[in-house]
Amino acid sequence: MLNRVLSFPSAFSGRRAFEGLSEQEILALAISSEEDDGRIYQTYADGLRADFPDTAKIFDEMAEEENEHRRWLIDLHREKFGETIPLIRREHVKGFYERKPAWLVKPFGVDEVRKQAADMEAQACRFYAEAARRSRDASIRKLLGDLARAEAGHISTAMGAVKEHAPSDVQEAERQQENKQFILTWVQPGLAGLMDGSVSTLAPIFATAFATQDTWTTFLVGLAASLGAGISMGFTEAAHDDGVISGRGSPLKRGLASGVMTAVGGLGHALPYLIPDFWTATILAFVVVFIELWAIAWIQNHYMETPWARAIFQVVLGGALVFAVGVIVGGG
Repeated sequence: MLNRVLSFPSAFSGRRAFEGLSEQEILALAISSEEDDGRIYQTYADGLRADFPDTAKIFDEMAEEENEHRRWLIDLHREKFGETIPLIRREHVKGFYERKPAWLVKPFGVDEVRKQAADMEAQACRFYAEAARRSRDASIRKLLGDLARAEAGHISTAMGAVKEHAPSDVQEAERQQENKQFILTWVQPGLAGLMDGSVSTLAPIFATAFATQDTWTTFLVGLAASLGAGISMGFTEAAHDDGVISGRGSPLKRGLASGVMTAVGGLGHALPYLIPDFWTATILAFVVVFIELWAIAWIQNHYMETPWARAIFQVVLGGALVFAVGVIVGGG
């Protein structure tokens, strides 16, 4: 009775408890897991091949090894239980480890993908060790134990493949290429958007503020100017370069970075005008503008390697000129 009560959550969720799987089902689960891991490694290899061919070779080898493990398991299943393999996958077993979708891992870079692969092998090793411990059939237990050792050694094999296919100088070159691609795809368009949003909206916002001294009207003008500029910059960035020849990456990503940062740059000094008191809102907007201009100078120095003096001079001069235009027009 107690066992039934304890197994109720598993039954309610529609998942099987690992302890309740037969040896045939454990083999079937291992087969489907090896198939999934092989596809994941091949996806990593294909995704990295264009920019990181040396690291892609690592995942080609790992995918082939997973396929070899799958063949061993299928041969043993055929020998013990026949041709029909039960349909059972990770998601059918309560508490069984899950895999991150490839699209959640790849954007985080080569090092993150390598780390994820090591975690995958460690999880597979624990699974095979536990399955071997529970198995009573000598040949099944032997294969599962061999696979546990193979998965444990797979991490070392992968590290050896890193040394063979991606020695330290290659890995450093890959990291530099990855950083360059990040700057071209995200930082440059985002910086252009932030500069446009922060500087170009100064004139209409502060002209409206000093002309009307109405905070709500100023906020509406700033909101419209920021969102309009964001949409315009986003579409312009995405449309003018498909990234194929320039190597600047996905136009969708660049357009998104440019559009969002343009809107953020303008909204930064528009939002203070939600405060009803005109001078409180204006002083706070001045502070926000200073922070925005400092952030632009920092990004230029940190990512674009622009000397601090030049970055500050460009940003402050441009911002001061546009701000002066807004104040003069609005005050006149």
